Amino acid sequence: MKKIFLAIAFLSFLSPAFSQLISKITIGSTAGANIIAFGLDENVQVYVSIDGNITRWGFDRFIGYTENYAGTLEPYVGRTEYYTPNDDEALRGKVKYIGKTLLTYYASYENEALKGKIKSIGSTNLDYYLSYDNEAYRGNIKTIGRDAITWFSSFENEAFRGKLKSVGPTAITYYRSFEDKAYRGKVKSIDRSIFTYYSSFELYSGSIKTGNPVLIANGIKYFAYN
Repeated sequence: MKKIFLAIAFLSFLSPAFSQLISKITIGSTAGANIIAFGLDENVQVYVSIDGNITRWGFDRFIGYTENYAGTLEPYVGRTEYYTPNDDEALRGKVKYIGKTLLTYYASYENEALKGKIKSIGSTNLDYYLSYDNEAYRGNIKTIGRDAITWFSSFENEAFRGKLKSVGPTAITYYRSFEDKAYRGKVKSIDRSIFTYYSSFELYSGSIKTGNPVLIANGIKYFAYN
């Protein structure tokens, strides 16, 4: 019986690791600058925009050695398959398999607002805010697996409306529009990590003064680029 409980505990520990494909999230000073990277086998990275479109993918030779600050990817030489002209019109030409990982997309007969967006990467499903949601984030990613993704609405301070607000339990805040022009709208905190910047009256105006722009919060790596 003790062995059974140990096995259950071990599987419970492993489960989030297998379901969690998010390798890093890049947060920029504009809403559209946010990119979510998914890590696959063989050091392959898939970069997805906030509205669910793959912007690029490939082999990341920096993994295990250093940070890939520029997001540089090399062509993947393993198994690659694409949806064919015989598939649904919303899928045609999109990448279907990268290695052994299946990628699916919302078809043309599903909700019009979802058509062509990435639906799943392996066993991780993605869902989106729909046309009746707030204009600042409609069409953006709503969930990734079990993690809820929230965004600041159009009713929030203008410096951060439409920007990423939280990923699962990780909250993100920004400097408001009435603060110094050198850092208004820039990331103020990610989880418990605080960022400060040089003011418009200082040398290196707008550059990070304190806080590590690359950090891990609740198992996900964040790049705070401003």
